[in-house]
Amino acid sequence: MGTEIFNLYLVSPLFYCQFDESGPLGFGGAAGGGTITGPGEEKLFCYELDEAQYRSIEPDGEKLIKKLVFGGKTAGSASGEKILELPGGKYLFAQKRENLSREETLAMAVEVQQEGLWQRLEIGNRLYLRYLFEDGRMVTQIYRPYSNS
Repeated sequence: MGTEIFNLYLVSPLFYCQFDESGPLGFGGAAGGGTITGPGEEKLFCYELDEAQYRSIEPDGEKLIKKLVFGGKTAGSASGEKILELPGGKYLFAQKRENLSREETLAMAVEVQQEGLWQRLEIGNRLYLRYLFEDGRMVTQIYRPYSNS
């Protein structure tokens, strides 16, 4: 896929409101949760990764994602909404300026993991998938938390 992967330090967390829409990878319900309507809207999905796969240099993309932990969207005005976050910290980061298919998203997640392991980073067992609208088009982003080993 030839994805550019960066080490990113997110200084401040990004906040979202929980919503019940299923994740875009088909975990926890029907696929399609990555679709957004336009500028100003964002969606964030947090996935738990399979214990054996997230430590492998050659993970099986179909087995890598274990389950959807939560889905969030840009904050609304209603009070009482549960607030979720993409925590500040160190991440491996990749993005594509398009709304990727499930297969393309899994392939990008595998590339990010391989890069992290090649750099000898201690990568976490969570994957954050973020969708936003930028410069007139959809953007798909992957964040994998890590620490230096």
